[in-house]
Amino acid sequence: MNDFVQLWVYLSATPLFGLTATITVYVAAQALYARLGQAPWANPVLITVLALAGLLTLTRTPYPTYFSGAQFIHFLLGPAVVALGWPLWQRRQQLRQRGLALLAAALAGGAAAAATAVGIGWALGLPQDVLRSLAPKSVTAPVAMGIAEQLGGIPALAAVLAVLTGLVGAISAKYLFDALGIASPAVRGFALGTASHGIGAARAMQVHPDAGAYAGLALGLQVIIASLLMPALAAIL
Repeated sequence: MNDFVQLWVYLSATPLFGLTATITVYVAAQALYARLGQAPWANPVLITVLALAGLLTLTRTPYPTYFSGAQFIHFLLGPAVVALGWPLWQRRQQLRQRGLALLAAALAGGAAAAATAVGIGWALGLPQDVLRSLAPKSVTAPVAMGIAEQLGGIPALAAVLAVLTGLVGAISAKYLFDALGIASPAVRGFALGTASHGIGAARAMQVHPDAGAYAGLALGLQVIIASLLMPALAAIL
């Protein structure tokens, strides 16, 4: 027990705490996810977020202390997103044939995601800065923060809303697609990437390679479309 206490004191005082805690919790969550047959409701990202939040609360560890170690994993998000381009390159012939249809679907999906979120928020009487933070909820979190700042929203809130959107999509998409009778992995993946960005794309990749590839494409299209159109539309309106 004394050795464990000394180890805890050492880890909690160094950047190793955030790194070690994140990797340990995620590996355990991934093992549980696999043991449960990759059930959508057992999403390892959701379990990891909840477990780490509970750990930081119980140990009274400030978030900056945790992130000083977790930032090493955060850095790897960039290369991970770039790696999504490889499955697309393998399917480049299909993408050329479906280019216009995919672009139209991305525009329609992104518009629906933003309009419904803002519309529901407006109907509930939410403040303007919250509505502006809701608009980019289906864009991956780092980009959503930048867009929300340009729109006059709250970047931190936009990041939280984006993560929640991704988790809800990753957990509920299978049941929704089954209920609607949508069987095509490409269609399911593209829809999931459009609505639930990176977290949805990660889930799609675990289910089927085509679903993962098209989810990655949808993620990239939403980043470009939202970054270009949302600030322009906000300025006009």
